[in-house]
Amino acid sequence: MKFFVDTAEIDDIKALNDLGMVDGVTTNPSLIMKSGRDILEVTKEICEIVSGPVSAEVVATDADDMIAEGRKLAKIADNIAVKVPLTWDGLKACKVLSDEGNMVNVTLCFSANQALIAAKAGATFISPFVGRLDDVNIDGMDLIQDIRVIYDNYGFDTEILVASIRTVNHITESARIGADVITAPPGVIRKLADHPLTDNGLNAFLADIKKAGIKIL
Repeated sequence: MKFFVDTAEIDDIKALNDLGMVDGVTTNPSLIMKSGRDILEVTKEICEIVSGPVSAEVVATDADDMIAEGRKLAKIADNIAVKVPLTWDGLKACKVLSDEGNMVNVTLCFSANQALIAAKAGATFISPFVGRLDDVNIDGMDLIQDIRVIYDNYGFDTEILVASIRTVNHITESARIGADVITAPPGVIRKLADHPLTDNGLNAFLADIKKAGIKIL
């Protein structure tokens, strides 16, 4: 499973990329606003750090303007994935941009039917938002399972990019189901290495080493 990091913070991207934990990056205007930088400038810098897809989101809501913005964003670097919303206008933009050879990430997916039509429109990635479904008492992972079954039934090439990840359990379940990609904030990705028994074991190990006076360097 591929790991995308959901941030526009350059230092976080570099640190995780150096560990081999970054297969791509997802951004949006809200994340870039938090970084306090120009959207085109920060997107270009991210594309220079990461070799995999970097999702850059349009801000228009009608198809023609989304297509124009998508073409401009795609010129930033070869690894740009233009992110469009899952509306009819977004699907129109997806079809045009994907037919032109661009990667397209269709975002704000909340149903299997939406995922189905996004695949038919040529989406490179579909981004179901599991955390936001959980917020309204709907199990977001059920949606990932449904999309996996539908895409496998018909051989769609669209990759399932699990988004709105809040916990490490979302990542575990995504891997169990067979999602292609997850995108998560840096803090959630770092928590994948955490376990209290690891901490307890290391503390006991260090205490034994200190007691025995063992040194290697």
